[in-house]
Amino acid sequence: MAMQCSSFKFDLVSTEDHARRGEFHTRHGSVETPVFMPVGTQATVKAVSPDMLKGLGARIILSNTYHLHMRPGEKLIASLGGLHTFMAWNGPILTDSGGYQAFSLAKLMKITDEGLEFSSHLDGSRHFLTPEKAIEIQEDLGADIMMCLDECVAYPSTREYVNASVQRTGLWARRSLAARRGSSALFGIVQGGVYPDLRVRSAHEISSEAFDGIAIGGLSVGEGHDLMMDVLDSTMPHLPQDRPRYLMGVGTPKDIVEAVARGIDMFDCVLPTRNARNGMLFTRKGRITVKQARYRQDPNPPDEDCRCYTCRNFSLAYLRHLYMSREILGSVLSTIHNLYFYLELMSDIRHSIGEKNFDELRKQIKEIYND
Repeated sequence: MAMQCSSFKFDLVSTEDHARRGEFHTRHGSVETPVFMPVGTQATVKAVSPDMLKGLGARIILSNTYHLHMRPGEKLIASLGGLHTFMAWNGPILTDSGGYQAFSLAKLMKITDEGLEFSSHLDGSRHFLTPEKAIEIQEDLGADIMMCLDECVAYPSTREYVNASVQRTGLWARRSLAARRGSSALFGIVQGGVYPDLRVRSAHEISSEAFDGIAIGGLSVGEGHDLMMDVLDSTMPHLPQDRPRYLMGVGTPKDIVEAVARGIDMFDCVLPTRNARNGMLFTRKGRITVKQARYRQDPNPPDEDCRCYTCRNFSLAYLRHLYMSREILGSVLSTIHNLYFYLELMSDIRHSIGEKNFDELRKQIKEIYND
């Protein structure tokens, strides 16, 4: 029988109702939870350096297996010392399996119980991704936490199709565990679309295996906030307490506090970095779109209560000027601010759970970001 990873450990520190504060330990350091993982798709979190990320409070980042497999290739990265050395990041790295990108970005040719056949979005070359190959790629990259290959179905999908995908995801999960050779942790993924009984079935199946953590996939694909929370409500009671729970690809500040309230420990999302490049900032008073004309002469920082480098040094007028001029510094400064906001939000969440006043913070965030 497959065993859990000896180099990975999760400790539950405190709780408030279903909200949890904890810490997991990896080969490259420990991470307090709940945690937000900045997304470094192609071995870089866009617009910021690894030193900037550390200064902002990031302790773990996510990289994308599909993109790194396509370019420059995991064998090249391995030959240069692995992903940590390649990108000069000495903290933990979580890598996804690449399956979601094969579904959503590449041209999917065929899916069977054996794996995924697809053509690259870069040059059209044909590839075949199996659960075993996904593990091999992630082990070559040197990830601290790997993800199983799973089938992320579109929304909406028929019950018949989702049922088949749950069966396939379970099969791939067991093959992924059997394929692991190194000391990287491995998370299984719960699927099931928006069908409560299929989610429960998948949760029991994945939780029964020797995974180091459990992820919930197939959400934030167009189903909306309320339905996402309904799915979590039906799924979370069936997940083990002694392993971290990761909600993949989520989300907005409101999504995060509501998911924490239901027992989620880990999050990732491109929103803070992507929105920053598009001139949208998250603040303690709500969203700001810097290109709006009303900020043309505004001498104030984006958020007077924020202590990030951007808010301590620059005005909205300057950020608007950079954005309108398409200056690279505009993306850098906005990304610094948005990541700081997200990482501070997670710090506030952890503190509030420890102090047993998380529900107050939850209500505040919902009032500000209730859209």
